[in-house]
Amino acid sequence: MKPILIIEDDEILNAGLCYNLNLEGYETVSAYNIATAKSIFPEQEWALCILDVNLPDGDGIDYGKVIRNQSKVPIIFLTARDMDEDMIRGFNAGADDYITKPFNVKVLMQRVHAILRRCQEAEEEKLFRCGNLEIDFKNYIVKKNSKILTLTPTEYKLLFQFCKNPGNVLTRQILLEELWDKNENYVDEHTLTINISRLRAKIADEKYSYIKTIYGLGYQWIGERYE
Repeated sequence: MKPILIIEDDEILNAGLCYNLNLEGYETVSAYNIATAKSIFPEQEWALCILDVNLPDGDGIDYGKVIRNQSKVPIIFLTARDMDEDMIRGFNAGADDYITKPFNVKVLMQRVHAILRRCQEAEEEKLFRCGNLEIDFKNYIVKKNSKILTLTPTEYKLLFQFCKNPGNVLTRQILLEELWDKNENYVDEHTLTINISRLRAKIADEKYSYIKTIYGLGYQWIGERYE
């Protein structure tokens, strides 16, 4: 799993959060001010950001807005401010949760679990599974037996068209029209044949063939439909 970034200037509290999250199996990274957070945030993807509102070099909610503009990472604000206006400001900044100090660590852990569980479920909903393939068309990731395949842009386009049209015979002309992009980059029949052959070789195995040739007509996807 991606690590959790904890931005909290209270070193004892920061260490305590890391300790409890580590016990739950999460990886954690600490930052004690906004400057440090800004330097490490772009270095990798984060599962969650736990962000103190009162930091020595700035307002945590303002920095939360910066994070939200850069990423969809979930944010939990920690603060001693318990006024409704402060909470509203935090949620308007993109918070997924807002926890006031002092708090029960066990309750915080449950909130962390809940947020990460929702994120995991949302991530899984984006995936299209068919046979031994797992495809994330939005992020251009294709896995076969849990191993990432390297596909060319043309192969991705072909795979997308096949998965959208299971059981339908896609003629070579239809596929050629789909591969003709907005910049009018032309794909000829020879190139189409080569790309389909390469795509087949990458996704098929002894159990799954996926792409069936309909001689004289075109090709047919014999897997599931991608909605």
